[in-house]
Amino acid sequence: MTLKGPIYLGVLFVVLNIAVYLWDIQSGIVVTLFVCIYLLSVCVFYSRSKQGLLREFLNMSRYFDKDQIALIDNLDIPYVIMAYDSKILWMNKKFMSEFEKAEDYHKAIAGVFPSLSREILLQIEETDIVTLERDGRYFRAFIRRMPLEAYSGELIDAAPGDDELFIFVMYIIDETKRYTLIKKYEEEKMAVGLIYIDNYDDVLENVEEIKASLLAALIDKRISQYFENKDVIIKKYDQDKYLAVFKQHHLDEFKENKFSILEDTKEVKVGNGMAVTLSIGIGAKGEDYTANYNSAKAAIDIALGRGGDQAVLKEGDEISYYGNKTRQVEKVTRVKARIKAQALQEIMESAERVLIMGHHIGDVDSFGSAIGIYRAASLMEKEAHIVLDEITSSIRPMKAMFTPEDGWAEDMFVNPDRAVELYNKNTVVMVVDCNRPSYTECPELLEIAESIVVFDHHVQGKERIENALLSYIEPYASSACEMVTEVLQYFSEDIRLSEAEADCLYAGIIIDTNNFTTKTGVRTFEAAAYLRRAGANVERVRKMLQNDMAAYRARAEAVRRAEAFHGVFAISVCPSEGVESPTVVGAQAANELLNIIGIKASFVLTEYQNMIYVSSRSIDEIDVQTIMEKMGGGGHLNVAGAQLKGYSIDEAEDFIKNTLDDMIEKGDIVL
Repeated sequence: MTLKGPIYLGVLFVVLNIAVYLWDIQSGIVVTLFVCIYLLSVCVFYSRSKQGLLREFLNMSRYFDKDQIALIDNLDIPYVIMAYDSKILWMNKKFMSEFEKAEDYHKAIAGVFPSLSREILLQIEETDIVTLERDGRYFRAFIRRMPLEAYSGELIDAAPGDDELFIFVMYIIDETKRYTLIKKYEEEKMAVGLIYIDNYDDVLENVEEIKASLLAALIDKRISQYFENKDVIIKKYDQDKYLAVFKQHHLDEFKENKFSILEDTKEVKVGNGMAVTLSIGIGAKGEDYTANYNSAKAAIDIALGRGGDQAVLKEGDEISYYGNKTRQVEKVTRVKARIKAQALQEIMESAERVLIMGHHIGDVDSFGSAIGIYRAASLMEKEAHIVLDEITSSIRPMKAMFTPEDGWAEDMFVNPDRAVELYNKNTVVMVVDCNRPSYTECPELLEIAESIVVFDHHVQGKERIENALLSYIEPYASSACEMVTEVLQYFSEDIRLSEAEADCLYAGIIIDTNNFTTKTGVRTFEAAAYLRRAGANVERVRKMLQNDMAAYRARAEAVRRAEAFHGVFAISVCPSEGVESPTVVGAQAANELLNIIGIKASFVLTEYQNMIYVSSRSIDEIDVQTIMEKMGGGGHLNVAGAQLKGYSIDEAEDFIKNTLDDMIEKGDIVL
């Protein structure tokens, strides 16, 4: 049954053909035609008879080793032999009875297990173990790739390099019970949830005393109703805080309804003008109850740091967000600002040096807030330095006001390398207008720092600065400059800002509020009023913020090229060639696009330093923060952005469109 005979005969014909050519050329041509027909016939026969040949080889193997084959045939586990193209050559009795296949079934194994394709089999070099599923049952398959001669001994004289002369041997173990038990075990694991009422005091403040207790009772009832009939233990341990313990499988229900309790509590009305909002932190899939509780605490911190009114689910290292459809409400009280100011004073008092830095490619807000902290450190007679690498056109006019000729320290500004050299154990690293390590001016400084303080107004994401001694993150604040201005007022009653310092802080507020039109609250105007009294000059600030002609033209071009996606999303590209600070111009263009009737959100892409920067803006209907988070960025409900590495402009634009389409399809965006 081997091909030795036909092959040897073919070689003999070729030799005879050469001899005939030497005798007579015309006769040689005739013989050549005959030899070609013969060889073609052998190839066709071989290609069409491979499966039959393999089965014959196996039959002959069984004949020479009947005891072994009988043992395999009567095994109590399914056993099957497949050809190189995944077609079944032979199967034992257990396999035939288990999967209801007749002895003459020689189709591809995918007919039994759809997930086991030929491509998967060919990836196996020697042995492999795969998990298979069929009709709700789970199997563990042990597959071995074997040369055909290894299986049938001396019966086959395989030609070297013929990679089709091999078979696959597979035996299967039913592990349905094991998988069912594992799944049940995972579902029965306990998860921990922490539920906080974000604005408990603010809601009750304006409610009549007689209705206050009724409102509190209705909130309790609404929360209890959400968890009832779900084997959930819920305990109220403070007037606005709850602890919930429940089984893992209930999380699927909560995810499916997207934690509808967040919206349900807003419907509680007993004379309260302000809606009740919740923050939920859930820890799951930890090694034990303590790990889940710690994850829940981390999740609730993230939820609160992102402005509340949302649920944060932390499953191991994975973090998911739900809700956050309400605009962050500004807190009128300044108690928190006073407490943070006192804490910052205590930290600085024990320090020898303060290193201050904002985010990479600094803007007006990061520069202004850094100047404010520099003033605080100077007030406490501490050595201070602002870490600044690249000086963009937007901050150059402000930096020009802080020169040694004007009385400022020569080393007031240092580059990242110098900052690392200056660091010692008695140094406090102060991060402003940023809470992501990778976005800071000098990430290496955070890796070696022992004392870190963070002041920021951006919503926290998955990446955040860990182990900060003091973290003051308020998403409701308009800008980091507003936060720093408030804190400065509690440092000392007789604090005196220079005109240059007041101008920088005032400029930061103007830029981040788009001239007091975005994220502007009572405290924003109070901070601006304080800076005006300190000497901030509107005309002087306006001159500092002027754009050059190239930047103005780039912004106009971005507006001109805008595309209305789905009729409500303005998407455009801002030219960067010849523009000194294209990312700033891109943000300005995004603001401009919101002035177009019908546009609910804008997205402007800018290519700069081998990176695609996305600036997104909205007025009130679209939450651009969640859109940017899906693209690896973040921000606020109305102001957000992202940085895309490894994308072209066209790919980044497609990424935005696909993200929007996906969110519309899932109901996360309602047009």
